[in-house]
Order: sequence, then structure tokens, then C-alpha cells
Amino acid sequence: MHTNEDHIKLVNGLVETTIDSADGYAEAAKDADNSRYKELFERRAQERRSVASELQNEVRRLGGDPKDDGTILAAAHRAFLNLKDAVTKGDEAVVNEVEAGEDHIKAKYEKALQDGDVDPQTRAVIERAWTSVKSGHDQMRDIKHMLKH
Repeated sequence: MHTNEDHIKLVNGLVETTIDSADGYAEAAKDADNSRYKELFERRAQERRSVASELQNEVRRLGGDPKDDGTILAAAHRAFLNLKDAVTKGDEAVVNEVEAGEDHIKAKYEKALQDGDVDPQTRAVIERAWTSVKSGHDQMRDIKHMLKH
């Protein structure tokens, strides 16, 4: 049986991952050549920020202090990618990176949703967030496949 602390930790983990995702989309918007991708990435970044905000509200409801930034690991990863890709940028490279990030966030949410011990109200918040995550993941997957053909 989960304690309240377990719920706070679970949701805060999703907050960090969702902020990482928003930051990743914001970076991708800067790196994209095509204005259509720029706008799409900016929209997704904004959507993820609002998902993170909803998750932060749930942490507060549970009596915890919500995380307000992403993980150090993700920031380091983005910095490395910026260095590595500085020479090889292009929409396909950017979409590939975004899609890899989407795989990561999708896995984190799926794991949280498999947890049968989550408080029903907390689960409802996670499920609402999952809708956005799944939609973003599937869209990036489809764009990636489209660019390969």
C-alpha cells in the first residue's frame, strides 16, 4: 500500500519528466528549420508546461512540494546533443531527438499507470496528462516515419 509520500514522489517524478519534455520541445523549436515544425514544437512545449502545472497542483493537493524544474540529467543530455548536432542539424535530426524523448516520457507514464496502488484522484490526474503524452508521442512517431519515406 502506497503512503502519501509515495504518491508525491511518483507525481513529482512525472513533473520532472514532463518539464524535461517541455524544455526538449522548446529546444527543438529553436533548432527546427521548417516553420511548421517550429510552431508544432512550440505548441507541444506549451501543452507540456500546462500538463506539468496540473501535476504540480496534484502534488500540492497531496501535501507535498512540487518540483519546479526538470532533471539535471536531461539538461546535460540536451547540452550534449546541442554540441553533437551543431554540425548536423536539420528537421529530420530534430524530429528524431524529439521522438526519442517522447519514447522516454511515454515509458514513465505507462509505468505510473501500471501502478495499481495509486490514489484514484491522483490516477485521474495522471490519466489526463497521459492523453497529452500519448498524443505527442504518436504524432512525433508518425512525423518521423513520414520523413523517412
